[in-house]
Amino acid sequence: MKTKRIVIGAMAAMMFSTSICSLATAAAADDTVQISLATQQQKAGGEYELEVSLADIPTTGAQGINFSLEFDKSLISVESVEIGTLANTAAVNADSTGASLPVFDTYIDNENGFISLIWSTSSKDASYWLQGSGVFCTIKGTASASAKDGDKADVKVAAVGRDTYSKSGVANTDIDCGYFKDGEQISYKITTTDGYVQIGEKSDDKYLRGDANCNGKVDLSDAVAILQYVALPAKYPLSEQGMKNAECDGKDGINGMDALEIQKYVQA
Repeated sequence: MKTKRIVIGAMAAMMFSTSICSLATAAAADDTVQISLATQQQKAGGEYELEVSLADIPTTGAQGINFSLEFDKSLISVESVEIGTLANTAAVNADSTGASLPVFDTYIDNENGFISLIWSTSSKDASYWLQGSGVFCTIKGTASASAKDGDKADVKVAAVGRDTYSKSGVANTDIDCGYFKDGEQISYKITTTDGYVQIGEKSDDKYLRGDANCNGKVDLSDAVAILQYVALPAKYPLSEQGMKNAECDGKDGINGMDALEIQKYVQA
């Protein structure tokens, strides 16, 4: 395991800096880049997809970024990582170093539950760099067949496990993102939002809990519709979708408690 992380760290260092600059001397920029993961619900044994997005990359752009994703290996596995539209810049085909060190590269370790991700170009042309906001990559994999409904596989953004620089003996705790200017690395600040895969059957996409009259919103008119249905179902019937939406208290059957749940929601 330690050897694998050292190899990943060495790869990251080479790709992020063609001049082998020490990360310890990097300057910091005030700008902040956001890394965020999507969430998804998937049944046990089903295939999931999670988008990894970057947002608010400064107008200067980012010449490289290097981070990892840690996931619950007991609940999900990762099969592939596909480059996203944001990362698929002209540098992917134009970078002269791409033959030996691809601009976008990944390392999947299902045994230990992590993925290393790196995007880096030696090009000094900022039009080839990461710009703006968008999908950086998409993680594809499978939920464990033995997972139970209600289980949640957390997927967390983290720094790549390696030394801060070669043979420093100090564990890296930073996510690298920035560019080089006049031989100095300019690093952006990073904020992260973790994601997860929720295990369980997908609910009806049209389901809106509490929307008994199916008007696209939840308000007191839905509580009234439920009470009318409970009192006089033949005179005040609910549609099939309305029946599904009216189930609010977590118990089978539509009754006054469902209307009470809606009242509590509206008054909250």
